[in-house]
Amino acid sequence: MKTSKKIGMGLLTLGLAATLVACGSGKDAKTDESAAGGKDKASDFSAALVTDLGGVDDKSFNQSAWEGLQEWGKEAGKEKGTGGFNYYQSNSDSEFTPNLNSAIDDGFNLVFGIGFKLQPAIEEIAGANSETEFVIIDSVVEGKDNVASVVFKDNEASYLAGIAAAKTTKTNKVGFVGGQEGEVIGRFEAGFVAGAKSVNKDIDVDVQYAGSFGDAAKGKTIAQAMYKGGIDVIFHASGDTGNGVFSEAIDIMKTNPENPVWVIGVDRDQEAEGEYDGKNVTLTSTLKGVGTAVKDLSEKAEAGNFPGGETMVYGLKDGGVDLTEGQLTDDIKTAVEAAKEEIKDGKVEVAEAPEKK
Repeated sequence: MKTSKKIGMGLLTLGLAATLVACGSGKDAKTDESAAGGKDKASDFSAALVTDLGGVDDKSFNQSAWEGLQEWGKEAGKEKGTGGFNYYQSNSDSEFTPNLNSAIDDGFNLVFGIGFKLQPAIEEIAGANSETEFVIIDSVVEGKDNVASVVFKDNEASYLAGIAAAKTTKTNKVGFVGGQEGEVIGRFEAGFVAGAKSVNKDIDVDVQYAGSFGDAAKGKTIAQAMYKGGIDVIFHASGDTGNGVFSEAIDIMKTNPENPVWVIGVDRDQEAEGEYDGKNVTLTSTLKGVGTAVKDLSEKAEAGNFPGGETMVYGLKDGGVDLTEGQLTDDIKTAVEAAKEEIKDGKVEVAEAPEKK
């Protein structure tokens, strides 16, 4: 996985530092055998993931997960395919269940559901497949010893992004583009708005949702309207839809470089997505240790230490989320670092949900 330069000392090294919340039987992590059948998987253990929409080349959430699984596979001496590591790409919500069943039928010991939208399917399928271990990313499945849940405090990293946006804007107008409304993306929105308003309570924050994580054309259309309306910094939390935001920002900068516009990336360092003509529209990116969590849990499951029935919560304090330095000025980096320490110390509690309108 690409190593990003982060502000301060926060590192996306997940594992024992994460907060573990019991949900289910409350059994301790297994040491010699998994809760999902107790079979020896040290030599033939295999793992697969089922993507959310956007796929493993979405330059965001799914791609990070796939990079983590590949890293585990290569270090474990596995090969891509049945018996090693693989992915099943979902092009629509209706493919979640068939893809999960395909992974089970293909004999994978561990199956990841990448994204909160897979939660209902995993909850149902896990109950009928106790010999398979599952991980749901960005949601929680309770009461099942063969399911581990992973959630991130995206609101904390988004708060830092809001500070960066508010201190960068020249128009006092910033924007947020979400994929689909819901609890997870709501955390991004809430944190971003709170961070921006912590700098300037009168700042104008325009929030819009594309209704999809895989519609780059819609992302470009929304960004075009925002930039035309005077917004000069947009934070997207929209997967592949966000590629349209980058595309629009680049188009604007190629034709009107005198009035800079910026994009804040999400989930992984999206510096490459902002490159054009030796320049860049990526101001900074929030980081989310999805790939590291996938690798970490694959290692634990292979060793027989799968944390079934538990929820792992990764925040700034745990190194689970962060913000890249990007093109932030030294003054902004200092402000972001100060806010980060306040969050870690509990002096600032970042809202997890947007204010009701």
